[in-house]
Amino acid sequence: MPETVCPTCGLPNEICICEDIAREQQEIILYTDTRRYGKKMTIVDGIDESDIDIDELASELKGKCAAGGTAKNGRIELQGNHIDKVKSYLESKGFPVEIR
Repeated sequence: MPETVCPTCGLPNEICICEDIAREQQEIILYTDTRRYGKKMTIVDGIDESDIDIDELASELKGKCAAGGTAKNGRIELQGNHIDKVKSYLESKGFPVEIR
Protein backbone atom coordinates (compact mmCIF):
# COMPACT_ATOMS: atom_id res chain seq x y z
CA MET A 1 0.00 0.00 0.00
CA PRO A 2 1.59 3.34 -1.02
CA GLU A 3 2.07 5.95 1.70
CA THR A 4 0.14 9.15 1.00
CA VAL A 5 1.73 12.55 1.54
CA CYS A 6 0.01 15.72 2.73
CA PRO A 7 0.04 18.29 -0.10
CA THR A 8 0.35 21.19 2.37
CA CYS A 9 3.22 20.21 4.68
CA GLY A 10 4.78 17.39 2.63
CA LEU A 11 4.78 14.92 5.52
CA PRO A 12 3.13 11.49 5.46
CA ASN A 13 -0.53 11.70 6.48
CA GLU A 14 0.13 9.68 9.65
CA ILE A 15 2.35 12.45 11.07
CA CYS A 16 0.85 15.48 9.31
CA ILE A 17 0.99 18.61 11.48
CA CYS A 18 -1.23 20.90 9.41
CA GLU A 19 -4.24 20.65 11.74
CA ASP A 20 -2.09 21.30 14.83
CA ILE A 21 -0.62 24.41 13.22
CA ALA A 22 -4.09 25.56 12.15
CA ARG A 23 -5.33 25.19 15.74
CA GLU A 24 -2.48 27.27 17.14
CA GLN A 25 -3.13 30.07 14.64
CA GLN A 26 -6.84 30.42 15.50
CA GLU A 27 -7.98 33.44 17.50
CA ILE A 28 -10.96 32.01 19.35
CA ILE A 29 -13.16 34.32 21.39
CA LEU A 30 -15.49 32.83 23.98
CA TYR A 31 -18.41 34.78 25.46
CA THR A 32 -22.00 34.45 26.64
CA ASP A 33 -25.05 36.11 25.15
CA THR A 34 -28.56 36.48 26.53
CA ARG A 35 -31.38 35.47 24.22
CA ARG A 36 -35.13 35.67 24.48
CA TYR A 37 -36.66 35.04 27.88
CA GLY A 38 -33.26 35.47 29.58
CA LYS A 39 -31.76 32.25 28.18
CA LYS A 40 -27.95 32.17 28.14
CA MET A 41 -25.96 31.05 25.11
CA THR A 42 -22.24 30.29 25.06
CA ILE A 43 -20.69 31.58 21.83
CA VAL A 44 -17.40 30.27 20.39
CA ASP A 45 -16.35 32.76 17.71
CA GLY A 46 -13.37 33.19 15.38
CA ILE A 47 -12.97 29.64 14.10
CA ASP A 48 -11.61 29.45 10.56
CA GLU A 49 -13.88 26.95 8.80
CA SER A 50 -11.32 26.29 6.05
CA ASP A 51 -8.82 24.84 8.56
CA ILE A 52 -11.05 23.23 11.22
CA ASP A 53 -14.13 21.02 10.80
CA ILE A 54 -16.52 23.27 12.71
CA ASP A 55 -19.41 20.77 12.62
CA GLU A 56 -17.30 18.06 14.23
CA LEU A 57 -15.99 20.49 16.87
CA ALA A 58 -19.54 21.66 17.62
CA SER A 59 -20.66 18.06 18.03
CA GLU A 60 -17.80 17.37 20.46
CA LEU A 61 -18.61 20.50 22.49
CA LYS A 62 -22.33 19.68 22.63
CA GLY A 63 -21.50 16.23 23.95
CA LYS A 64 -18.98 17.59 26.47
CA CYS A 65 -21.44 20.17 27.82
CA ALA A 66 -24.56 17.97 27.49
CA ALA A 67 -26.29 20.85 25.73
CA GLY A 68 -27.92 21.62 22.43
CA GLY A 69 -26.36 23.96 19.97
CA THR A 70 -25.49 24.77 16.39
CA ALA A 71 -22.56 25.74 14.17
CA LYS A 72 -23.05 28.50 11.62
CA ASN A 73 -21.08 31.36 10.07
CA GLY A 74 -17.83 30.39 11.78
CA ARG A 75 -19.47 30.39 15.22
CA ILE A 76 -20.59 27.65 17.58
CA GLU A 77 -23.59 28.46 19.74
CA LEU A 78 -24.29 26.26 22.78
CA GLN A 79 -27.41 26.50 24.92
CA GLY A 80 -26.55 27.54 28.48
CA ASN A 81 -23.55 29.06 30.21
CA HIS A 82 -20.64 26.65 29.65
CA ILE A 83 -17.68 29.06 29.52
CA ASP A 84 -15.43 27.06 31.89
CA LYS A 85 -16.09 23.65 30.29
CA VAL A 86 -15.64 24.96 26.74
CA LYS A 87 -12.46 26.89 27.61
CA SER A 88 -10.80 23.91 29.27
CA TYR A 89 -11.84 21.55 26.44
CA LEU A 90 -10.60 23.85 23.67
CA GLU A 91 -7.30 24.48 25.46
CA SER A 92 -6.80 20.72 25.90
CA LYS A 93 -7.26 20.38 22.12
CA GLY A 94 -4.54 23.03 21.49
CA PHE A 95 -6.68 26.10 20.73
CA PRO A 96 -5.74 29.48 22.23
CA VAL A 97 -8.89 30.88 23.88
CA GLU A 98 -9.75 34.43 24.96
CA ILE A 99 -12.78 35.11 27.17
CA ARG A 100 -14.71 38.34 26.75
